[in-house]
Amino acid sequence: TRRSSDLITEISRVSRPGRRVYVKSTEIPKVKSGRGMVLVSTSKGVMSGKEAVKQKLGGELLLKVY
Repeated sequence: TRRSSDLITEISRVSRPGRRVYVKSTEIPKVKSGRGMVLVSTSKGVMSGKEAVKQKLGGELLLKVY
């Protein structure tokens, strides 16, 4: 059985070709009070915001997923 917490209900693109959004590791936002996630393109590859904070890496903010 699926719980409603297992479903992706919203995906929004943050960086766009005309407007790139870059963040430091200390500026990576939390989505929906930590229930969502962000994807960040770093120098070590694409990773979740949580993993980027853990590795102290900033980069381009790609997506918000909830």
